[in-house]
Amino acid sequence: MTFPASLRSALLYLWPRTLASQLVVLLLTAIVGAQMLSIWIFQDERRIAMVALARDNLLMRAVSIADLLEDTPLALQERVLEASSSRFAVFWLGETPLVPEPGASSVERKLQNFLNSQLDRGKTANLNLRADEKRGPRDQQSGSDRPPSWRGVPKHERPRDLKKIMNRQEDLVLSIPMSDGRWFNVATSYRPPRGALYSLLVQLGLTALASVVIIGLAVRRVTRPLKELAVSAEKLGRGESLEPLRPSGPREVRALTSAFNDMQNRITRFVSDRTRMLAAISHDLRTPITSLRLRAEFIEDDENREKMIETLEEMAHMTEATLRFARDEAHADKPENADVGAILEALAADQQDLGHDISVDIADRIILSCRPVALKRALRNLIENAIRYGENVSLSAAAKAGEVVIRIQDRGPGIPEDRLKDVFEPFVRLEESRSEETGGIGLGLSIARSIIHAHGGTLMLRNRPEGGLEAEVRLPM
Repeated sequence: MTFPASLRSALLYLWPRTLASQLVVLLLTAIVGAQMLSIWIFQDERRIAMVALARDNLLMRAVSIADLLEDTPLALQERVLEASSSRFAVFWLGETPLVPEPGASSVERKLQNFLNSQLDRGKTANLNLRADEKRGPRDQQSGSDRPPSWRGVPKHERPRDLKKIMNRQEDLVLSIPMSDGRWFNVATSYRPPRGALYSLLVQLGLTALASVVIIGLAVRRVTRPLKELAVSAEKLGRGESLEPLRPSGPREVRALTSAFNDMQNRITRFVSDRTRMLAAISHDLRTPITSLRLRAEFIEDDENREKMIETLEEMAHMTEATLRFARDEAHADKPENADVGAILEALAADQQDLGHDISVDIADRIILSCRPVALKRALRNLIENAIRYGENVSLSAAAKAGEVVIRIQDRGPGIPEDRLKDVFEPFVRLEESRSEETGGIGLGLSIARSIIHAHGGTLMLRNRPEGGLEAEVRLPM
């Protein structure tokens, strides 16, 4: 048996998303289910116990009243009977027995034997049960098999409030012979109160409420450090510097927080060491490249001299670009709120001043927490790459589903599908001439992607169906 798709989707939509709410729902379901099962199992037992207790009390009262009536003057017997009756039981004396014959069932015989042992010698009680302890009132019978009822008593012998009190099915009827030849009759219509289930449900509700409060506080103690850890992990992914987290919560959560702090220290130290090493190598290459540049000037062969000087100049530009990138990483600016539209418009204005055709389309003002200088450099690299290979460059930005989506489109030749990922590798150029004027040095896209990844974002290149290339930048807000 499978759930309909609509029901499954509704359950998935209503299912809580957070760990705290899921734990509360699961534990509350378990508690309520266990309580409801217990009520269903033991409700009959409770009702049976209440009925048995009420019957025992009634029988003992009947024996006591029967003994009392034997010693009470005839003029006072009626007052004793009225005072002994209640809203569930009626006592009276009459010529007609309410139960003319002893009961035949095992329970009736057991109760009759108990009564006979309590009564004076020579007296035997006739008892009939009209309701079953487990199944409630028995089905009405007809004809000669119909059990005795107070309705069979002559009207002139009935107490005046008998019909009013016995307005429900009888539970038990009893007749005890008196010494003067009359019968002491008892009829009861006791039923367990219906409000018993209501009290159990109230108890269940209070238990569930207390459980929710206690579970909520306990789960909050666990989830609060996990939320802090998630926020810190996101900031670390953006390249922000963080203070070590203070371990709190259960032992497992504290161990996780300590492991995160150690990981953060190792990553920060690794990136810092790598950046310093890259800067040192680039700096140290300056001197031999300059020396080779001077020696190349003394080569007599003009063609070889020009090719060697061109190669050395390319190496020098690579070294400077690498050093500049490493220096920027070493002195990274702190995150702050910046207007994405203002950054794009400023970059577009710089290119327009150089005579390039570039347009900007920003619908709404978008404020983003970022490192403005680094983000501006990444976008500049993408824009310059689009201008170098395409025409009519267009910039756009929009906020969608908690992200800032920046698109840079051109009308150039695009990139072969099998090379879209290769262009992000350092010093990779699709332009075969290796000329800096036409192909750059191959670090622009690599640096742009590194900066965007440091902000927790993504950079994707795709060929447009109408021609040209689109660079899509997604940054979390």
